[in-house]
Amino acid sequence: QVQLVESGGGLVQAGDSLRLACAASGRTFSRYHMGWFRQAPGKERDFVAAINWSGGGGNTYYADSVKGRFTISRDSAENTVYLQMNSLKPEDTAVYYCALIPYSYYSRRAEDWRYWGQGTQVTVSS
Repeated sequence: QVQLVESGGGLVQAGDSLRLACAASGRTFSRYHMGWFRQAPGKERDFVAAINWSGGGGNTYYADSVKGRFTISRDSAENTVYLQMNSLKPEDTAVYYCALIPYSYYSRRAEDWRYWGQGTQVTVSS
């Protein structure tokens, strides 16, 4: 099994920054991606960003809504993925989930990701 534990959420004002972290432990895979999704009340769980964790890849992928404001990165030694969120907007308010898909490809569909963290709340006030 895989355990994903998120941290770093909170309440901020529009324009502020936050950094989320997700520590992974348990079973390992030779090829996988880690990513972030978010879910606002009454809405579906949407893709935010993903990063390739296979070998020296490190390719990153972003939703259009966060491109240029959010940055996903990894610390391989610590098995931790980060989401740096800058220029936050009220519409970024959601529960943010860390996820892992144990394949060499990634997906923007939440149902394709196998492992999930418990989520962390991010609230951006106007």
